[in-house]
Amino acid sequence: MPTISRDEVAHLARLARLAVTEEELDLFAGQLEVILTSVARVGEVAAADIPPTSHAVGLTDVFRADVPRPGLTQQQALSGAYATEDGRFRVPRILDES
Repeated sequence: MPTISRDEVAHLARLARLAVTEEELDLFAGQLEVILTSVARVGEVAAADIPPTSHAVGLTDVFRADVPRPGLTQQQALSGAYATEDGRFRVPRILDES
């Protein structure tokens, strides 16, 4: 069964650059102990004949088929534009670059 000491909690806090009080060291040591014990129990249950999984249920592709469809012509796309120039949308300059 894993155990974690106050010194180890203080070391982890220093590595994470966390300021913890003496009371928090005791609190965190207890909480980390519960976490480590739970992880150890899961490791005991895992069997070699059970393949590892990343999801509890199988994933299916939820995207539609990528089928080409007709689009707008250049003239149709530009028909509602406020201003055009050389077959493109004309917009106000926002940068001083030429």
